Amino acid sequence: MTLLHTLRQWQRIFLAALLGILAILFATPVLAHEPTIAVLELRDQGKGHYLGNWTLPPVDVTLKPIFPPQCKWTPPQLDCGARGLVGRLSFEGLGSKQSATMIRVLPQRGDEVQTYTVSAANPYVTVATEPGTNLAVWAELANTYINLGIDHILLGIDHLLFVLGLIWLVRGRWMLVKTITSFTVAHSISLAAATFGWVGVPTAPLNAAIALSIVFVGVEIVKLNRGEVGLTARYPWVVAFSFGLLHGLGFATALTTLGIPKTTLPIALLFFNVGVEIGQLAFVLLVLALMWAHRRALATLPRWSASVPAYVIGVVATFWFLTRLPLVVAG
Repeated sequence: MTLLHTLRQWQRIFLAALLGILAILFATPVLAHEPTIAVLELRDQGKGHYLGNWTLPPVDVTLKPIFPPQCKWTPPQLDCGARGLVGRLSFEGLGSKQSATMIRVLPQRGDEVQTYTVSAANPYVTVATEPGTNLAVWAELANTYINLGIDHILLGIDHLLFVLGLIWLVRGRWMLVKTITSFTVAHSISLAAATFGWVGVPTAPLNAAIALSIVFVGVEIVKLNRGEVGLTARYPWVVAFSFGLLHGLGFATALTTLGIPKTTLPIALLFFNVGVEIGQLAFVLLVLALMWAHRRALATLPRWSASVPAYVIGVVATFWFLTRLPLVVAG
């Protein structure tokens, strides 16, 4: 019996080590939750000539703008002839490394800056000579920023891990609804506050704090599996709201770095937040569907497997925190 108990202990140690290695390998591509968005600024020089400049350089160096046929791109010069910059605009190389690219067209005089965003979900935009109707402008903004919000949440593995931890901890459907709603309300508030410049937090400490919030949730799951009722199990919606404020500041980095004109910023924020909520809801429904399928299949797993999600979440988040900590110290 003692030998069997020892073998089981070594089995758990081996499994934990294996999960740790796999988790670190999985986490390596997303060491920090930085926005993978590039910004190309085109300054109108008149007569169809533009001067291009990457104000926020692309993460993927293979990213290449594809301008309308009449345009010739010889960085930093863009020559579109008499027609000007009119037609379809897209980028080659958008993918996991580069989630989106914004183009800002600066006029010669005091006209409004035109902004266009191309993402994997919204692969091209159409540049027109004259501004469209209000309905057309709203449709273009909705298409751009809802897709950008969906991309941002689904590529934000740290945010999804936090939500996964909440789902794992909460008991009862109504409490889960309250918890996810409080997280949504909180990050919507802080997202708006940071986007409008009412609050500001340095990126490096913010990313480290977000990683710690995930570690906290992982520890709470371990406690619950041991029969200890932690703070999150008692008041999940309070914890979700508190950390939601922190995660909302992380969401804001996707907008504050783009230089969106103030006139379109409220609309962009609204649609971006809608996109974030769509992506988050899709993730929650997917997790709940998998849990439901597991129960329907009457699958039985070893008792030790109950702690696997907690250790995976904790190991990944700890790795993120340790990789982000030097940036905090250096800053």
